[in-house]
Amino acid sequence: MAGDVEHEVRRALGRYAFALDGHDPDGLAAVLTEDATWTFTVAGRPGPGPVTGRAAILEFVREAAAGQAERRRHHLTNVVVDDGDGTTAVARAYLLLTTPSGVAATGSYTITLRRDDDRWRIATLRCDLDG
Repeated sequence: MAGDVEHEVRRALGRYAFALDGHDPDGLAAVLTEDATWTFTVAGRPGPGPVTGRAAILEFVREAAAGQAERRRHHLTNVVVDDGDGTTAVARAYLLLTTPSGVAATGSYTITLRRDDDRWRIATLRCDLDG
């Protein structure tokens, strides 16, 4: 895999986390494909979703943020990027979700990104929370 693909995918993941934590809907919209899908599991059981479509994801995030009393930070670590066919890539990462009070959640991501308008954007995001 070309190093620039991995670098660009990592940048897209960083933009995702900063937009999510900064309550930046325009920034989040910029890293999602129009038909993006998010799914979640919690301790191996189905969680919220699936949430399909950029507009639905933005609304889901807005509603979730409205119910949060503390600021959150999504730390993506141990990122591994596998190049697909040049137009798709799959990234896997661990999630450490923190608040000023401490660790709120841990888990992992599997994210498929698609090359769209010369940018890597999230097409599918699966978040498996540990508990």
